[in-house]
Amino acid sequence: MLDLKTQIIAQLNLQDLKPEDIANDQPLFVEGLGLDSIDALELIVLLQQSYKIKLSNADDGPKVFRSVRTMAEYITAHQAQNV
Repeated sequence: MLDLKTQIIAQLNLQDLKPEDIANDQPLFVEGLGLDSIDALELIVLLQQSYKIKLSNADDGPKVFRSVRTMAEYITAHQAQNV
């Protein structure tokens, strides 16, 4: 998950954060990292560019992007399907 945290920091230009500053289960939006809807679009781009995964249903977004752990689980599940 360290790689994913590093990618999130780079994609969202969160220069004041280090990967170890983000807990695996810390909420990414609102009370957690405080990300917004623009950041959500950037996370979708990250999934597409880095992992070749397209978010097939917009309703899945809040569940997938709840935390680094939920993102990692989504990536793992969808990479397994693409093999």
